[in-house]
Amino acid sequence: MRWARVMLLTMASVAGTIGVQDATAATVTKANFGKMPDGSTADIFTLKNADLDIGITNYGARVVWIKTKDRDGKVGDVVLGYDSVEGYAGEKAKTYFGAIVGRYGNRVAKGQFTIDGHTYQIPVNNGVNALHGGPHGFGDKLWTDKEIPDGVEMTLVSPDGDMGFPATLTVHVRYTLVGSALHINYAATTDKATVVNLTNHAYFNLAGEGSGTILGEVMQINADGYTPVDDGLIPVGGVQPVEGTPFDFRKPTVIGDRIDQANAQLKIGGGYDHNWVLRGKNGEMKIAAKVYDPKTGRVLTVSTTEPGVQFYSGNAMTGTNVGKGGVTYPRRGGFCLETQHFPDSPNQPAFPSTELKPGATMHSETIFAFSTQK
Repeated sequence: MRWARVMLLTMASVAGTIGVQDATAATVTKANFGKMPDGSTADIFTLKNADLDIGITNYGARVVWIKTKDRDGKVGDVVLGYDSVEGYAGEKAKTYFGAIVGRYGNRVAKGQFTIDGHTYQIPVNNGVNALHGGPHGFGDKLWTDKEIPDGVEMTLVSPDGDMGFPATLTVHVRYTLVGSALHINYAATTDKATVVNLTNHAYFNLAGEGSGTILGEVMQINADGYTPVDDGLIPVGGVQPVEGTPFDFRKPTVIGDRIDQANAQLKIGGGYDHNWVLRGKNGEMKIAAKVYDPKTGRVLTVSTTEPGVQFYSGNAMTGTNVGKGGVTYPRRGGFCLETQHFPDSPNQPAFPSTELKPGATMHSETIFAFSTQK
C-alpha cells in the first residue's frame, strides 16, 4: 500500500529533517481561560504561525489544542480536551488531557522508593501503585506563566514533602512553536536528592478530536524492545524484544490490527499502555515514533532526548468525557506518546536513573512535528 511505502522512510532520513523548520516567528497572545474551583483565574496562551495554532494553559501547564492542516489544507484540532479550565478541573476521573505530569510521570510500585537509605511514600492512586506523581500531581497545579520568544515558559515550585516526595523541586517547561513543530523543553533543579520524571500527556487523534477512535491510524515506533508489566502495570523481567509480539511497531502498523489479540500483556493494559525502549542514546535527540492518519494525510513525528516512550491507546476512556464543542469522546478516542524515563525506575537499578541531586539540572526535550502525506 502507498502509505506503507511512504512511512517506511528510514529513521535516519527522517531524523535528518528534525532541525529543518520554517523560520517564521510565532505570535503569542494571552487570554483568560476561566476560573478554578478556588476562584483563581487560569490563563491560556495562543502560539500561532502559518503552520500551527497551539493553545497552552497554565493549569497543569497543559496543551489544550493543536490546530493543523490536513492534506487538502483543511485545519482541524488534533488534541483532545475541553473548552475551558472548568472542564479540566472538574473531571471526576482523571484523563490528564494535555497535562505535564510529575513529579514522577507513569507508575511507582506501591508508591515507594528509597534514596540514601530513606524510604519515601507517595499516596497510591492506581490500585496499589502511584501514578503520575500521586492523586494531586503537577497536572492539578496552577503554574506561573511567562511569555518568551515564540512561546511560553511555565514554572512550578514543588515544596519538600509534596505528595511525599523529598526536596524542593523547581521545574521550568518551555513550549515554543518553530515552523511546523511544537518544542517542549523541560528543566528541573533540587535542593536535595529526589527523583523526577516529567512528560506531556496529550491525547492525539490525527483525524481530528471528536472524530471517532484512533484504531485506523498507522503507528511506527523506533524501538527493538519494550518493558513487559505485571497486573499493576509495573515493569517485570527487564527489557524484552518486540519481535514476534503485538508490540512490534518497527514497521508501520495499523493501531487496531493487533490491539485485541489474545495476548497476556494486551489483556493487562486493555490494549497498549506500555513503555518502549528507544534506539539511540539517552540524552541525544532521536525519532521516537511516527503516526499517520490515512483519512486526512496528517503525520505526527515525535522526537525526544528521553530513553523511552509510553504508547497509550486510550483504553481507560469510558466514553463519557464530553470534550470541546460538546462532543463525547469514545473509548480509544485518542492516543498518547509520553516521552519518558521508564516506569518504576527508582526501584529498578537496571533502568536509567531518575535521581536528581543538588547542583545538577534535569533537562530533556521533546518535539511534536506535523506534516502531511498525499
